[in-house]
Amino acid sequence: MKTLQVGEFKRNFSEILDTVRDGEEVTITYGKKKEKVAILIPYEKYHKKFKRKLGLLADKASCRINEDFEISDEDLLS
Repeated sequence: MKTLQVGEFKRNFSEILDTVRDGEEVTITYGKKKEKVAILIPYEKYHKKFKRKLGLLADKASCRINEDFEISDEDLLS
């Protein structure tokens, strides 16, 4: 994992994106104390599919949500 300060990240933005596309994670630091403020990770690592546990119904039921499922914020909140 690479660690870069904000200024270096800004100067080499395109190259850093190529590095992330290649699968490497990059940590962004800020200030004199080099405080870690962000980590860039490849999208594939972020967007993992995972199974949700159904709690008490785990052995009795199943649930599948299609990828094309859409609901508006208004419908969700009402």
